[in-house]
Amino acid sequence: MEGRAKSQQLFKEAQGLMPGGVNSPVRAWQAVGLSPPFLVRGEGPRVWDADGHSYLDLVGSWGPLILGHAEPTVVAAVAEAAARGTSFGAPTPQEVELARALVDAVPGLEMVRLVSSGTEACMSAARLARGVTGRPRLIKFDGCYHGHADSFLVAAGSGVLTQGIPGSPGVPAAIAGLTLSLPYNDLAAVRRAVAAHPGEVAAIFVEPVAGNMGVVPPEPEFLPGLREICDQEGIILVFDEVITGFRVSWGGAQALYGVKPDLTCLGKVMGGGLPVGAYGGRRDLMAQMAPTGPVYQAGTLSGNPLAVAAGLATLKALSRPGFYQALEEKGAWLAAELSQAAARHSIPLTVNRVGSMLTPFFNDGSPVRSLEDARKCDLKRFRRFFRGMLAQGVYLPCSQFEAWFVSRAHRLQDLESVAVAARRVLAGE
Repeated sequence: MEGRAKSQQLFKEAQGLMPGGVNSPVRAWQAVGLSPPFLVRGEGPRVWDADGHSYLDLVGSWGPLILGHAEPTVVAAVAEAAARGTSFGAPTPQEVELARALVDAVPGLEMVRLVSSGTEACMSAARLARGVTGRPRLIKFDGCYHGHADSFLVAAGSGVLTQGIPGSPGVPAAIAGLTLSLPYNDLAAVRRAVAAHPGEVAAIFVEPVAGNMGVVPPEPEFLPGLREICDQEGIILVFDEVITGFRVSWGGAQALYGVKPDLTCLGKVMGGGLPVGAYGGRRDLMAQMAPTGPVYQAGTLSGNPLAVAAGLATLKALSRPGFYQALEEKGAWLAAELSQAAARHSIPLTVNRVGSMLTPFFNDGSPVRSLEDARKCDLKRFRRFFRGMLAQGVYLPCSQFEAWFVSRAHRLQDLESVAVAARRVLAGE
């Protein structure tokens, strides 16, 4: 786009140094046919690129920045921690404090282990489930993304879906064959799969609110049904709450929907914008992890002091009364404005939302309950909408299959600016 010479030069240089010029595929903006702006600063609800352009940001680093960019208390906590030392590879008091905060907040956590990413959390939970049950197979759902570990790159969402890749070379067929990927929100398919592989399924992994094919909420019977199947068949139920943890409620989606998993994977919000992850659950399961049990997992930077400090500062802000109600109201207001703007111009649009995460699907106006529904969207119309919003100074996820995130830093006037921009773009101005 015009006026982005510095970003374009940086991208050209980066393409000679990094695959696609990026360190995570969706950042290359291939789905929208543009070269990405290189961001240099963020404050509150806004980001600035290398060419000095300012944007209202609804990406929020893909979810972690629930307080907005450069939140002063988080920055101060990180600076204070860094002054004491950036890494020790040894236990610290703050690790215990963060673990206690997680266990107290999330219903399914009795014990927890900190890691450095959501991918690592899900990978470790899968190993634990297999180790405890002695079973080889996993069940996941089409369009749900649980990181890039080999077992999960089967009908995955997020960047894999955006790039149009069904799986990934480098994943041996023998490993991919142990993962059964089923339609989201389809309990009958789960029952059939479990019956077809009796005594073989170690765990069912699910995003309790899908966020990697766009936002897709669970049908009322879906999560309770999974819990029932797992109880009947001795299968470990794993909620991947890397996105939803501390995003849709203080206790995550499991608190919002009242269904307790056996294991939970966390990331994003719990680190306040620094690299972090966690997995945990029932005490008897977690006791099987080394050094108290035979299932091995380790990490040099697990419990990194800077990430822990950012997480503690973030959770302190989230625990204040009224925090999630305020986010709910903002998310609901923006979703309604988008729906009304589309209806005004007879543009079919389905807006899915849970709390402060939402996705407008450019489809025929029918419900989006699964990956199959999401795939029916008009990607050309999304591309035009994305480009128009960018020109209006609104920074959105560069894929139809990603979630928008509203933060505490978004004031009503910021969201009104987003709504005005959407009305102009949908009107073809």
